[in-house]
Amino acid sequence: MAESANNGFYVRHRVLVWMLSLALAVVLLASFMSRDNSIPVRAAAVERSSIRSVISTNGKLEPERDFQAHAPIGTTVKQVLVHEGDSVKQGQLLLQLDDSAARSDVAKAQAQLRAAQADLSAIEHGGNREAVLTLQSELTKAQAERDAAQRNLEAIQRLQQSGAASPGELKGAQDRLNAAVADLNLAQQKQKGRYSPPEIASVQAQKQQAEAAYAATLDVLSKLNIRAPFDGVVYSVPVRQGAYVNPGDPVAQEADISRVLVRAFVDEPDLGRLAANQKIELTWDAVPGRVWSGVLSAIPAEVKVHGTRNVGEVTSTIDNGDLKLLPNVNVGVSIITAEHNDVLTVPREAIRQDDDKTFVYQINKNNELQRRDIQTSLSNLTKVEVIKGLGEHDSVALTSINSKPLKEGIPVKVVH
Repeated sequence: MAESANNGFYVRHRVLVWMLSLALAVVLLASFMSRDNSIPVRAAAVERSSIRSVISTNGKLEPERDFQAHAPIGTTVKQVLVHEGDSVKQGQLLLQLDDSAARSDVAKAQAQLRAAQADLSAIEHGGNREAVLTLQSELTKAQAERDAAQRNLEAIQRLQQSGAASPGELKGAQDRLNAAVADLNLAQQKQKGRYSPPEIASVQAQKQQAEAAYAATLDVLSKLNIRAPFDGVVYSVPVRQGAYVNPGDPVAQEADISRVLVRAFVDEPDLGRLAANQKIELTWDAVPGRVWSGVLSAIPAEVKVHGTRNVGEVTSTIDNGDLKLLPNVNVGVSIITAEHNDVLTVPREAIRQDDDKTFVYQINKNNELQRRDIQTSLSNLTKVEVIKGLGEHDSVALTSINSKPLKEGIPVKVVH
């Protein structure tokens, strides 16, 4: 009867019994947990690895060699021989502009040049052919007159010695010789110095102007037949056959993209870390996983405003043999300012600062935190190089799981 009564009580109060049992279990668990006051933490081991100090930024690609052809005069497009994307060889004809007016200008300039050359030649030789012959005739006549006067004077002098000539006749003969010599000198001066220095300079200037005008017309004519100056790829042909172009309008653009120039923009606070020949790496979202390498060829000489940033521009030439990189695309740029291999490193989360000292919390054999002052070298976004204060495989605390502050001497429990 007693057993039956107990069973009846259990059945009637079964829910109450379960609730009391659950409460007792909670009390026991809380009592057990209160005995373990260790803080759960994330931890990491000191390990040997490579570490880089990197400046990450953006950049834009340019062709290393770029040729942009413009219309030298207003004219029409005679023939387009290439399309955008075509590979071309040095000297290959890309397009032709109408050159009829230019050829006429060349002929006119050539005629003016020949006239100027003839004028200068005439001055250098004392005049044109007719003037030269006239002067030569005058010079010959003056020489003959002088020679005749000289012979006459000598004859009068002999006669005077024998008393057959008077002093008046001798003076007359001398005056005739003097006049003949003066006429000869004048003829010689006409032949040698017919033109004054300013006249000569003026004709020389006219010749130089004619030469410059002729060269300019030849240059215009040559630019109307547009040829590739080097092997490359045509990436812009903004005109069509028969279209009219104004002077200066772009008509074709070619680039050698086997090597491209990246122009990267480094924020002002990072400029002091730059040096020539530092390694540079490029990535492009259009080709995920691909990395192109080069070295810095130029570092900033000034700070410029780029959008909302104050930046210095750095450049590097990148090999692009497979022509994957294209001009004018935006790329990601990593500049490796320093790199150390096989050194001790810890996660950046483990590093703490106290006044001017750098330290970590090492987890000792008793699972307690022990402060260790350390010396560091390179650092990046994820890890720091340790050069003193820790050994390989030492365990350091990162953060607590329950957000409790970490202090020296407190027990911890590593949570993986």
